[in-house]
Amino acid sequence: MAEQSVWVRMTQEDPGHSAAYVRRFRDLAAQGFDLGGEARLVDAMLPRGSRVLDAGCGPGRVGGWLAALGHDVVGVDVDPVLIAAAEEDHPGPRWLVGDLAELDLPALGIPEPFDAIVCAGNVMAFLAPSTRVAVLRGMRAHVADDGRAAIGFGAGRGYEFDQFLADARSAGWTPDLLLSTWDLRPFTPGSDFLVAVLRPA
Repeated sequence: MAEQSVWVRMTQEDPGHSAAYVRRFRDLAAQGFDLGGEARLVDAMLPRGSRVLDAGCGPGRVGGWLAALGHDVVGVDVDPVLIAAAEEDHPGPRWLVGDLAELDLPALGIPEPFDAIVCAGNVMAFLAPSTRVAVLRGMRAHVADDGRAAIGFGAGRGYEFDQFLADARSAGWTPDLLLSTWDLRPFTPGSDFLVAVLRPA
């Protein structure tokens, strides 16, 4: 059994946390905010109809957008409240409750590797530190040999960017491109956000 993530502990301490998170993004969408930046970057990496794993999919904001563009999306999140919202708001993709630290989609009848993995929304920073490398290894195990992953999270959340990149290398990934935003701004030593596009080593 993997160590509980920060997100799981937060939801145990505040049972209304997940519902509030869902409401927040529904409200932003209703107000016309642009919530598709991560999906646009991933879409630009892929031919239409690619297989995409949305790792830590939350209420389906990114995966739902990619599915609407014609990609074959599977989303996985540890939070059943968020998965229920994804199913309601973004029908079409396959949304699954699961711990990324124990990811085994072939055991659930999804044996095909993915062309891309997206991991947005600070998911990496919400992981229990003891599971970070296992999650990165699990992602590597689920991506095609010529596939890539786009992983983004902010600074000041307990996971230093240098440590993340070292963990990614130890899990079988090589950085292709480092950005400071999902809209393609270059990463610098002073960046307060990292979007790492990784390929299998």
